Amino acid sequence: MPSHHAGADRPRWTVESVAALYELPFPQLIHRAQEVHREHFDPCAIQLSSLLSIKTGGCPEDCGYCPQSAHHDAGVAGQPLMPLDDVLAAARAARAAGARRFCMGAAWRSPKPRQVAAVARMVAEVKALGLETCVTLGMLEDGQARALAEAGLDYYNHNLDTSPAFYGTIVTTRTYQDRLDTLQRVREAGIKVCCGGIVGMGENRLARAGLIAQLAALDPYPESVPINNLVRVAGTPLQDAEPLDAFEFVRTIAVARITMPRAMVRLSAGREQMDDATQALCFLAGANSIFYGEQLLTTANPQVQADQRLLARLGMHAADAERAA
Repeated sequence: MPSHHAGADRPRWTVESVAALYELPFPQLIHRAQEVHREHFDPCAIQLSSLLSIKTGGCPEDCGYCPQSAHHDAGVAGQPLMPLDDVLAAARAARAAGARRFCMGAAWRSPKPRQVAAVARMVAEVKALGLETCVTLGMLEDGQARALAEAGLDYYNHNLDTSPAFYGTIVTTRTYQDRLDTLQRVREAGIKVCCGGIVGMGENRLARAGLIAQLAALDPYPESVPINNLVRVAGTPLQDAEPLDAFEFVRTIAVARITMPRAMVRLSAGREQMDDATQALCFLAGANSIFYGEQLLTTANPQVQADQRLLARLGMHAADAERAA
């Protein structure tokens, strides 16, 4: 069981206590996750987000999973920042399809001041459409997070990717502390944090527990936690990674839900490769947010109609409000 901070009202999850959750028999783990989920959310509601790559490819980072890295020959050409009108057209389409949050991703190590200004304008214009906004732009310097906050940004995405111990085998061009520093700047600017990681990169269960423990230890823990299942892309160092067992992925969702009870746990990249039954198990395990629509950055994502059919078959619905309970 987790220990508690002195004077704190939330448990402190250690790697060992998170690993113990993973070891629970599957029915017990799912039941516990459902209990936590129902305490804070409508178990039949799914928050729908749409993600647009506003600047694709040519990234100087060497993240082993990413086809957008300039270090890998994955067939993704570097492109300039999308024009504002094109971004707004995509945001309107996402809103018409039922998305409530519009996420914009740019393949940068860290944005330049003029790039921050351009994205800030996008944020303000997308907000004016009535959508929540999220961006992921890489590392932020002092003042950049504040500029985005002033534009009305709701969420900043910056994933930890994996555990501190496994991180160096996946990324060498930025440190774990770099990621934590950006998250701190985002918090200090008053922006909500979207932060998760990727499983199926060859890590063991202890490394998965280490990732969840790191996320849960953030104070406060992220409001949004995307759990990505590696999409193996030809030309990247992880193109031949062994696929993660589906039940192990579901366990990771459940462990994230138990350790971060009020977070939106997002079933994110890799959903295209999952059958409907696996997705349904993820919802039972506490996932209550999905990326919805035709494209998730550079990897395929289930079509809107397929998502709508699945939710209808399960008797589930799009969330009207971020926290229904």
